This record gives sequence, structure tokens and C-alpha cells, in this order.
Amino acid sequence: MKKPRIGFLINPIAGMGGRVGLKGTDGDAYYEALRRGAEPVAPKRAMEFLGKLDPRTIRLLVAPGPMGWYIVSRTRVREAVEEIVGTLTGELTSAEDTRRISREMVDKGIDLLVFVGGDGTAKDILDAIDQKVPVLGIPSGVKMYSSVFAVSPEAAARVLEVFVRGETVLVEEEVLDIDEEAFRRDKLVVKLYGYLKIPYVRGLVQASKEPSLDVADEVENRMAIARYVVENMKPDTLYILGPGSTVKAIADQLGLSKTLLGVDAVYNGVLVGRDLDEKGLLELLDKYPKAKIIVSPIGGQGFIFGRGNQQISPEVIQRVGGKRNIIVIATHRKIRGIDVLRVDTGDPRIDAMLRNYIRVIIDYNVTILKKIV
Repeated sequence: MKKPRIGFLINPIAGMGGRVGLKGTDGDAYYEALRRGAEPVAPKRAMEFLGKLDPRTIRLLVAPGPMGWYIVSRTRVREAVEEIVGTLTGELTSAEDTRRISREMVDKGIDLLVFVGGDGTAKDILDAIDQKVPVLGIPSGVKMYSSVFAVSPEAAARVLEVFVRGETVLVEEEVLDIDEEAFRRDKLVVKLYGYLKIPYVRGLVQASKEPSLDVADEVENRMAIARYVVENMKPDTLYILGPGSTVKAIADQLGLSKTLLGVDAVYNGVLVGRDLDEKGLLELLDKYPKAKIIVSPIGGQGFIFGRGNQQISPEVIQRVGGKRNIIVIATHRKIRGIDVLRVDTGDPRIDAMLRNYIRVIIDYNVTILKKIV
């Protein structure tokens, strides 16, 4: 059987804004991420993916330097590399590099383009190649609301394995355009940008984010959940509040002004941290070691960690005491649209610790058991 030709490229700065609370690295945010001490995320995610591949089954065309070859050359998959495609024009990689190299790879006859990045990278690839070849995203951004991504780097490797055997179907999936400037101003502006074809394997590829609705039933459901959570809050305990309208309702119930898209913290009914990064959370945990995390899954996707809340890092999760001190909340509508809950923290040990079942508060004094995978 002829081995498929796989294009592989990395957006090396994707996801760097996550732990430092920047909600992305578009534009000047990359420099601000560096100033705050952000470290690259994409190379590690790429290594996790590459480490699961069998080089005997594929032919690889890789982007140059930090966009591919530097990482691939450190793995056994380098045996499968046929060609390094393209050149980099400057010291820093750019969206134009992504677009140009994607086009060159398509011109060289790849069967599938695998990329490491986020929604912005998916948008650049759509601009460059449209639906000329299927693509598969390895999640490494901050948000990743589009449905062209595998649920994790390991899942991406499994999708590729099925693709190599010729057992996948190609489906059109959404590329969503998120306005990062608005996102940093605590406003969620999401538009459908277009579609890319992906090799679809159920359970291994994520869905698009479903928007929150402000219809009366949904708002009432959020308020009921918030009342129950507030009535059961323990004294002298730090509550780390994740992003989203369901969690924000808790702050509203307390009469506090919470960011919609950031991570905030409450202690004895007082807001002690707003729009926190990982460093800020760890400093609060030094001060208030007794703590709990409250999160709500992303609608349609089910992620409770690893999408849009990377500030709540593996270390933060460990410091609060792990799963026993995590409170998951979701409205009836949201939980109906999710088969399972998902975690993708970037630390396999923490992901494994979080897996299996957890109670989800879905109304006033109403909980259900939901599986975390």
C-alpha cells in the first residue's frame, strides 16, 4: 500500500497567552505574553503527537525551523521526512509563513495537512488552501472553538493512524473566527469563517463551541445553580471561578463584578483576584491554601480544563487538592448537548487523575454523574 504524504507545520507561538491570562497571541499580545514570562506550548504538544506515530506508515513533508523541522528532527519520525518545505522570511514566524508553506505543501501533493495551533492558525490555513486537501488540527491555542481539532495530541495521532489505513470519512467542519481584541475586553465575538475538510473519527475530534443563550429558562437555570452554590460555599475557602456565563452567575449572586471570559477568585464573599493568570492564582493559593475550583464545560465540546482556562494549570489543580475540590456546573441545555466531559491540561498525569466520573450541579440541589475522558 502506498504511504500517504502528510504535511506537518507548527505555529510555534500558539497558546502562549493561555497561562498568563492573555486569551490569545494575535498581534502585539505575543510580546506581552513574553513580557509576562509565557513559555512556548506548541512544541510540547507537537512532541506528544509525534511520539505516538509510526514512521514506517507515512511520508512527511515538514515546515522549516521552529515551524516543524526543529521538533521533528528530535523524534524517531524524522526517518519519515521526505522534504523540508519552504523558507522562513524573518526571525519571528508569521501568519503569512503559515499560509505560504501550506500552499507549497499542497502543490507538492500532500494527502493531509496536520497543523499545531489554534483557531487563528486554522483560519490562516483556510485562507491559503480552502478545501484542496483535508486538514487535522492538534490543539495548541488558547480557545479552539472550531471543530477541525482532535481532542488532544494523542487523539490526533490515533486519527492519523485510522486515516493511514483508509478508514476515515472526510467531513466539512467549522472554522470559527474569534475576535481576540474583543475577547481581551471580555466580549465574546464568534463568527463562522468557513469550512475545512477533516478526517472524522467519532470521539477523537472535537465539536464546535455552542453559544450560551440568554433565553429566560436558561438564565433562570443559571440563577438556580448559582443560588445553590453560594448557599453551600464554605467559610475561609478560596473559590477560583472559571470563565463563562454559568460561573459568572455565581459572582452575580454574591453581588460581585466577575469577568465573563477570565478567571477570578473569591474569599469569604469578597473578590480577591480578577482576570488572573497562573502566577496570580498560585500566589493566592500561597495565601489561602484551602481552595476549590468552579468550572463549567464549554458548550458542545465538554472541556472543563484546557480550553480557554489554561490559567487553571496542572499545578493549580494539584495545589487545590485535585478532583475532590473541583465543582462542575452546567445548565440542563448545556449538559444535554455533551456526551462526556473532557480534560486536556497538557499534563497526562493530571488528566488521568481527573478522569472517570464527577458530579455536575445542573439545578438547585440537583446533580448528575458525568464521565470525564
